[in-house]
Amino acid sequence: MPVPWEALIPFGLLTSMFAAAGTLFNVSKMAQNQGKPVRYNIDAWDQMMMERDRRLTGHIRGQKSDPTPPEDFETSSVWYTHGVAVSR
Repeated sequence: MPVPWEALIPFGLLTSMFAAAGTLFNVSKMAQNQGKPVRYNIDAWDQMMMERDRRLTGHIRGQKSDPTPPEDFETSSVWYTHGVAVSR
């Protein structure tokens, strides 16, 4: 049974395009996460820690080794953003 050699060129092109698209998508996701892998199954604790990291460093994947927070961290509390109004 003969092999249809003319079908190998489109097959190779299609395979290489899928490989290039997958690689570029992976590079894009890694670049958005500062070179770290994508997070899956994020629970409430992880979301809270990601919000804290965002307020400390400016990015949800950023982390600091310095134990002292920046001066802006005292006034960037999550509680102020919920719009809790105190009426007397």
